[in-house]
Amino acid sequence: MEALAVKPMVVNDMKVAIERAVLLKALGHVQSVVEKRGTIPILGNIRLEAANSALELTATDMDVALVETVTANVGSAGATTIPAHTFYEIVRKLPDGAEIVLEVKGEDGKAVIKAGHSRFSLSTLPVDDFPAMAEGDLAHSFVLTGSECRALVEKTRFAMSTEETRYYLNGVYLHAAESNGTPVLRAVATDGHRLARLEVALPSGASGMPGVIIPRKTIGELSKLIEEGTEEVKISLSDTKIRFVCGKATLVSKLIDGTFPDYERVIPANNDKIMEVSTNAFSRAVDRVSVISADKARGIKLAVAPGKLTFSASSPEHGTAQEELDVTYGSDAMEIGFNARYLLDIMGQIEGDSAQYVLSDAAAPALVRDPLDVGALYVIMPMRV
Repeated sequence: MEALAVKPMVVNDMKVAIERAVLLKALGHVQSVVEKRGTIPILGNIRLEAANSALELTATDMDVALVETVTANVGSAGATTIPAHTFYEIVRKLPDGAEIVLEVKGEDGKAVIKAGHSRFSLSTLPVDDFPAMAEGDLAHSFVLTGSECRALVEKTRFAMSTEETRYYLNGVYLHAAESNGTPVLRAVATDGHRLARLEVALPSGASGMPGVIIPRKTIGELSKLIEEGTEEVKISLSDTKIRFVCGKATLVSKLIDGTFPDYERVIPANNDKIMEVSTNAFSRAVDRVSVISADKARGIKLAVAPGKLTFSASSPEHGTAQEELDVTYGSDAMEIGFNARYLLDIMGQIEGDSAQYVLSDAAAPALVRDPLDVGALYVIMPMRV
């Protein structure tokens, strides 16, 4: 683990008043960075600094750091660190509309939290012990709209692997690429069973950037920051670190040190059987039929014929299930099995009323496209049912 730069701060008295809703929102972001079962006490705290009508909240686990600034009434400028999850639970359970006063006296080092008739006193740790994550030189910088960044994150994150042994798949691969001769910024995630690929126009400043793997935890924290109508996200990166600036929040993270596999090899190029389905009707049928499937993989069979799709599942313990759905399909009849959960995850990303499945045979992966989002592409591996 690389050494972390320490941000010095003179300990002094501090007093700040802030609206509960404002503090709770920021705390909700920063406290989730803090590990619940950490072994280093200072990393269980968040750093609070009050100055110039603002309160800055910082959390880190030494791999990810999040800094968020909110408006506050500062009576005395100063800084402290207090237990993250305890502070969050206190603020969460205080009544709506409350004004929260946080005060730290230098002589005893306790942080006193007051709201209405409630009063809490929390232990603190020295501000000078709180580590600041060094960013280094982030040579590549570009800006995405909030909707572009949200799409890159939300439409790929479900396909990230959770197997720690394949650590290089435990994130989203972000890189510059070409699509039909047009430069694009592409995000890809895969766990070996399904793949999600989303691309947007390559923003100015992104050409020449290294391909980077953004860790699963960082993707989760970023998702929370951009879900609330952020207009733009400023991204800066090197081959080891990445920084996202979303409004008044800054998220800095180490990147996964590994090589993402050649995902292009698993995207089928010769599938020629096109089936168009109703997004909602397809998803509901998959969900119902998979109830019968007893195995952990929740396997179901799809039998497709011109104009008709039949879902089926069976198990010795539960019996059988079958459901038919009208579809648009004009190729040869075929049967193929899929993990029902994977089908539902992909269908959850489709924006329009219909989805397009591009098939080949029972042993080949299927392509799934969203007619309303040409930048999105999904691949799902078949399974024996």
